Amino acid sequence: MTFDYDAYLADFLTGDDDALVARWFAEDCAMESGSGTFEGHEGMRRFLAWAHDGVRECPRVVAFAQQGNDLFAEIDMDFHATKERADFPFRHLHPGDSITVKFLAHYVLDADGKIRRLKTMTWPAEKGVTKLPPLGPHPSQLAAYGAYTAAFSAGDPERYTRFYTDDVELLLGSVPPMRGKAAIADFYTAMFQRVRESLTVHSITATETEVISDTTSRFTAIADAPDFVVGPLRAGDHIEVRVVVTYSLRGGLIERIAVKRAGEPVTVRSGG
Repeated sequence: MTFDYDAYLADFLTGDDDALVARWFAEDCAMESGSGTFEGHEGMRRFLAWAHDGVRECPRVVAFAQQGNDLFAEIDMDFHATKERADFPFRHLHPGDSITVKFLAHYVLDADGKIRRLKTMTWPAEKGVTKLPPLGPHPSQLAAYGAYTAAFSAGDPERYTRFYTDDVELLLGSVPPMRGKAAIADFYTAMFQRVRESLTVHSITATETEVISDTTSRFTAIADAPDFVVGPLRAGDHIEVRVVVTYSLRGGLIERIAVKRAGEPVTVRSGG
């Protein structure tokens, strides 16, 4: 029988690990990797829940072959972090980090065409791998956008500016335009001293040249900010505003950010 590897990968890329295990793995499956051996559906779910905690894993197949019930695949696996993972097997990850690891995977199918055994070996991170441009329409690039917003929400300019061109331009409307990585990083670093901004992404569409994000920005005051541009805040207050953010891309990096409000700001005072 021919294994529908494209459909398997499509399910993998949804991030729904429970559905992946239920559809593609035999009840008595076993996986062997550098992280250990995991048996049965419960073992697979436990491993994937740990591996994908704050990390999106996105396979890009380099080569694939099937002979009978044996399948072999060379995979460049992209990992995109949305939280800190000091225990991640390939490297300590922070929000906004992305790494690629070369995998060789051997799948053994049972009589029903489900995966009964999976064995993987890996190379050191970034060794011998292909790379995508950081942002764009590929599922891995969409996951990288999630890592970017996580780095921004964490107030980590070292990481979120990696997604910018050197001449990036920011158009907020409420303040004069800013140009260059340093100008944008300096603006937000100063703002974050009193008001932290976190992003909740509702949906995104992407092409090779543009990403459009429907997002809620939440501004939380950690100190009094009576002159805050969106609205005056006391420590503990927050403002939420729905925005549409259009990112123009060049070579997969952000060269222009244009933010347009999609609703009126809503202020919530601390203590109700």
